[in-house]
Amino acid sequence: MIHARRLGALFGALFVSMVSAAPARAQLVPERLYYGINRSIPMTVAVPAGVEGELTVRLLAPGSAQEAARASVAAGRIDMASMFPVLWTLADPDLVYAQLFAGEKKIGPAVVLQPMVSPRRAALDERNPQVPLVVYPPERQPEKTVYSGLRAYVDKHVLLRTTEGEIRIALRPEAAPNTAFIFRDLVAGGFYTDTTFHRVVPVGRAGKGFVIQGGDPTGTGDGTPGFEYALEPSTLQHDFGVVSMAREKDPNTNGCQFFICLSREETARLDGLYCAFARCVGEASAETIVKIARAPLESGSKEKPVKPVRIISAELVDAPPYGEGPAPVAAPGSGPVER
Repeated sequence: MIHARRLGALFGALFVSMVSAAPARAQLVPERLYYGINRSIPMTVAVPAGVEGELTVRLLAPGSAQEAARASVAAGRIDMASMFPVLWTLADPDLVYAQLFAGEKKIGPAVVLQPMVSPRRAALDERNPQVPLVVYPPERQPEKTVYSGLRAYVDKHVLLRTTEGEIRIALRPEAAPNTAFIFRDLVAGGFYTDTTFHRVVPVGRAGKGFVIQGGDPTGTGDGTPGFEYALEPSTLQHDFGVVSMAREKDPNTNGCQFFICLSREETARLDGLYCAFARCVGEASAETIVKIARAPLESGSKEKPVKPVRIISAELVDAPPYGEGPAPVAAPGSGPVER
């Protein structure tokens, strides 16, 4: 995200102009996924008939949706690098959302602009075996941080259709950009279709709801997508409805399995140990999560469902304009999931 200290730099670096545009209903679409540093950033503004107002693209900070910069546009091909040269000049770039406006109305989903920078490398600190920690030792980090360019894509939500109802997931790439994108890519490729929530833990260590876990094609808890990637430090706290990536003991074994938290009380201890990358949104999602958490468990098991809830399909759907749309799900209570 763009921190407050950088907002001034953005405003100072950009000459803002506004021009009139024809009535428009528009969509901002990148021409490709990756843009190398110091190159043009071509995108297309599509303008079917519909909404009146001057067309602008505005860079919005994650979370607050505070405007950092704006530039005028018209229908057709544009170059974001020319409009926002500061995208290539910041020494310490952050993820931003490029949102199309018609007048003061946000139009269509935003485009996520994720800086491609050298990733940090995790390690497991087991000096206290009872409380292992994930750390990022200086000696394991790249000698220098390199800014290679931008990954640019239209913001999407993930819609899981399950045998107990739908779950809508809003990705949080500002918290964990690479993990959010890998999850999104697996969804787009159909990886999660016809998988199950193979693990349900309705009661954790403190007697409250813990997690529901899915995303394993084998349904055993051992399945992978055929690759692993390092744990990404996330700024998103675990809480009810937060989606996080499961892994093995080694912090660099993230893959395809994910879990959805059932309470802050039980999952706060996962902060920093696992990578939270998304939040479920909408009341219907909360209802479905609770239904899955109530799945009957096999006799003598604390986490294996008798009949696991199935993910009928997982797909990407357009996100609402940035800063709009359904609110994150609210916890139904702090106690265990009633069965």
